[in-house]
Amino acid sequence: MHDLVLGSTSRYRHELLARLGIPFDAVAPDVDEEAVQRSGAEPDRVALRLAVAKAASAASRRSDAFVIGSDQVVDLEGEILGKPGDEASAREQLGRLAGRTHRLVTALALRAPDGTLRTHVDVHRMTLRSLGAAEIERYVAADQPLDCCGSYKIESLGISLFERIEGEDFTAIPGLPLIALGRLLREAGFAVP
Repeated sequence: MHDLVLGSTSRYRHELLARLGIPFDAVAPDVDEEAVQRSGAEPDRVALRLAVAKAASAASRRSDAFVIGSDQVVDLEGEILGKPGDEASAREQLGRLAGRTHRLVTALALRAPDGTLRTHVDVHRMTLRSLGAAEIERYVAADQPLDCCGSYKIESLGISLFERIEGEDFTAIPGLPLIALGRLLREAGFAVP
């Protein structure tokens, strides 16, 4: 069987993939995420393009392996919100999302050594409760969600920000839909329990 490579430096995706019990290596992909996000494409397409680009980038260094690429975007009524990067941007994003429903789009690509792609797009409808400025400030200071699109860490204190979450695979929210990935890996011949 071929090796498995995760085309990501995300610790969240590393932790999620480790749950499947399959040995893997990680390679940092070289993708201009902001350029793809500004392309004008619909959010679902942007997320999928990013996932495919990350898998292709990592595969350029590990052509012998099956390579996983994954990315996600927040879709707020057609506008893409990415990672905030700093506390001020995180507070601004949460202020815009508070009391509203947005779509969290997580895309997954599994690239085989022969270049064949298997893909999946997972969408969750996420509804934040109404939040005051002081609540947002406390949350951002405590959880530091600066590397998370939407400015929340659902696996941590961020869960307290939500009123409702609708979707099929909760592991897609922190960044890697394991139900779909398990299926794609089994289709590729990996022994996934």
